[in-house]
Amino acid sequence: VMTLLPGDLILTGTPEGVGPLEHGDSVSISVEGIGSLTNPVVRKGQS
Repeated sequence: VMTLLPGDLILTGTPEGVGPLEHGDSVSISVEGIGSLTNPVVRKGQS
């Protein structure tokens, strides 16, 4: 457990066997007491 301060970044990895992200996928994170964030994965030049 550690305290997060303004400006801190949270970096994560993936477990073994997980393939690369592809267009149409989404990445979601959640931090208890802070909130959640979901980002779509798109090809460069597409939205």
